[in-house]
Amino acid sequence: MKEIKIPELAESITEGTIAEWLVKKGDKIEKGDAVVELETDKVNVEVNSDYAGVLVEIVHEEGDDVEVGDVIAKVDESGEVGGDASSDEQPKEEAPSVDKKEEKQTEAPKEESKSEPQKEEKQDTASKQDIIASPAARKRARELNIDLSQVNARDPLGRIRPEDVEAAASAKNEKPAKPAKTEEVKSEKTTFDKPVERVKMSRRRMTIAKNLVNVQHTAAMLTTFNEVDMTNIMKLRSERKEKFIEKHGIKLGFMSFFTKAVVGALKEFPLLNAEIQDNELVIKKFYDIGIAVSTDEGLVVPVVRDADRLDFAGIEKEIKDLSTKARDKKLSMKDLQGGTFTITNGGTFGSMMSTPILNAPQVGILGMHNIINRPIAMPDGSIEVRPMMYLAVSYDHRIVDGAEAVQFLVRIKQMLEDPYDLLLEG
Repeated sequence: MKEIKIPELAESITEGTIAEWLVKKGDKIEKGDAVVELETDKVNVEVNSDYAGVLVEIVHEEGDDVEVGDVIAKVDESGEVGGDASSDEQPKEEAPSVDKKEEKQTEAPKEESKSEPQKEEKQDTASKQDIIASPAARKRARELNIDLSQVNARDPLGRIRPEDVEAAASAKNEKPAKPAKTEEVKSEKTTFDKPVERVKMSRRRMTIAKNLVNVQHTAAMLTTFNEVDMTNIMKLRSERKEKFIEKHGIKLGFMSFFTKAVVGALKEFPLLNAEIQDNELVIKKFYDIGIAVSTDEGLVVPVVRDADRLDFAGIEKEIKDLSTKARDKKLSMKDLQGGTFTITNGGTFGSMMSTPILNAPQVGILGMHNIINRPIAMPDGSIEVRPMMYLAVSYDHRIVDGAEAVQFLVRIKQMLEDPYDLLLEG
């Protein structure tokens, strides 16, 4: 009998949730076949079998949390399709002889006594599955003999971590009477007189929520605003769009202009392309720009690598490719790791103004918004209706001063309002 285990996924991924079994018990599988889809913090990945044979046991069901190294299924390399492991043992059982009747009667009470603890164990297991806890926390709870329902989670989403279990163990040793109160408080749920629907949060949504809250708690986040006149960009796109498509096979969009402007501004204000590690500033000399993409399962931020080395067509092609992969759930871990600065475009959904939240550990993010025709006072005193967009830059005030952030955004505005110069420099 061979075991299928959760393999090493990536350096930053140690656990996941079983999203869907791609095979069922009794199916014949070949070596390398995908058997289960695993939902992780960032992407969904398929786990393949290292063995050929018949899947005789599924250890973890859909919705279970698992970690690297956990056994999720068992494969019988010599098994036959449709075979049942329990059926092999059935022929061995024979009708009891007269000599064995007395022995079997004495064994019967033992079987009955075993059934009651089994029922209790099943009920206890069912209640524990309702608790959101990482596999490491469940393992630690078993080692310390701690009931997870008595553990108070410090995670805003109620997810129990190993440190929460250890804290509960310490409290139990000091004051044994307290866990009962904790259980009573934790079991309380808001009830409603009107219809509601309770949906379990996906692992990705839980991670997004946790990361956003952590950023609010750990960064001194501030946002500065400005507006950009999109007249010249729209004129340039109109003039060049046909030739651009003919030459490059892709449309000239807005994102390439913004990406180029961001890279140019980052070169002038390098602290917005940095991050904090302990007591050091890590100022990056490369420009991997994250582009926020909305999908059905939540926001993801794939990265355009070395954006400073790409021309407008290269950036447009890269963004289109990453967006397609995101919506088709084909992003790899490499596509999501290592961004130095992020651009998010709420304008595609009609947002007029917002304060984007940092994509940690980055210290800067640019928010684009919708384009609105508004009356603008021109330098000669006349009034013209111009296509205007509000821009927002959120930054970590711990390392970026307000004056630097404001100048950074003004520089982006200047480059966008003179796109011909941007094209020449780009």
